[in-house]
Amino acid sequence: MAIELDNTFTVPVPPEQAWDVLLDVERIAPCMPGASVTSVEGDEIEGQVKVKLGPLSLAYKGTAKFTEKDEATHTIAIEATGKETRGAGTASANVQASLKPDEAGTLVSIHTSLNVTGRPAQFGRSLLPEVSGKLIGEFASNLHALIEADGATATESEVSAGAESGESTVTTARPALAIKQEESLNAFKFVVVPVLKRLIPVAAIGAAIAVVIRRLFRGKKSA
Repeated sequence: MAIELDNTFTVPVPPEQAWDVLLDVERIAPCMPGASVTSVEGDEIEGQVKVKLGPLSLAYKGTAKFTEKDEATHTIAIEATGKETRGAGTASANVQASLKPDEAGTLVSIHTSLNVTGRPAQFGRSLLPEVSGKLIGEFASNLHALIEADGATATESEVSAGAESGESTVTTARPALAIKQEESLNAFKFVVVPVLKRLIPVAAIGAAIAVVIRRLFRGKKSA
């Protein structure tokens, strides 16, 4: 099943700084739920993604490669392929990302051409955009916290470096942010819960209509 996805998120730093952050794959990988990087060799990355949907657990191993890194225009292109570790399902994606100045810092726009086979294709075209949107949202939130922690640590370092040499200064480095990464992407809360939220109001309206029709029918019989 092939599908086109468009997502955006903001990074609380200028594009020049956001560029360096987003290319540090090993550092930002824990920001993505269920994702881990096993090796980075130049522009090629190996890793895996774990997905869980109720009792169904999926794990993909694959590679990704930067096919374009244009710092002048702040655009990135990536080709990625993966295969289920315990199944015949496959996934491939062509990702194009661009960074532009924004009031909040940098707006990152992502276009993904995704093709999946096997069990994940059962999610359907209507649900995959919702899953990707929620996933990008969590990634952006974690990335935002990571950048803020880095900024706080850098500020403390500058204060320490600027202290007069004759003064006795004790600086306690703030530890790196410990991102609470999910062991696997829990698609249940991304897919099933939103669907239920949409269906419950519809079901309630349907039940109310059924009650009205039943009462009208009973009224006609009584007459």
